[in-house]
Amino acid sequence: MNKKQLITAVAEKSGLSLKDAGKALDALVDSVSEALKGGESVQLVGFGTWQVKDKAARDGVNPATGKKIKIAAKKVVKFKAGSALEDLIQ
Repeated sequence: MNKKQLITAVAEKSGLSLKDAGKALDALVDSVSEALKGGESVQLVGFGTWQVKDKAARDGVNPATGKKIKIAAKKVVKFKAGSALEDLIQ
């Protein structure tokens, strides 16, 4: 499902217009992004939790050349599905 399909599904299920559903989705994405950028986690009970985690620096191998390279430390977003979502997809 892409963004346009998601907006259409939200509009159909909520009774909102496509424009309002698009605004709602954009607001959700912006709010989650801002919270994660600020170091907060975002939890939607039953759906899941997004958290920012630190990934340590490590050694890797360039697959094209076979040379060893250093991979820098970075922050990554992790998503853990909630129990209701996990039960739904089982």
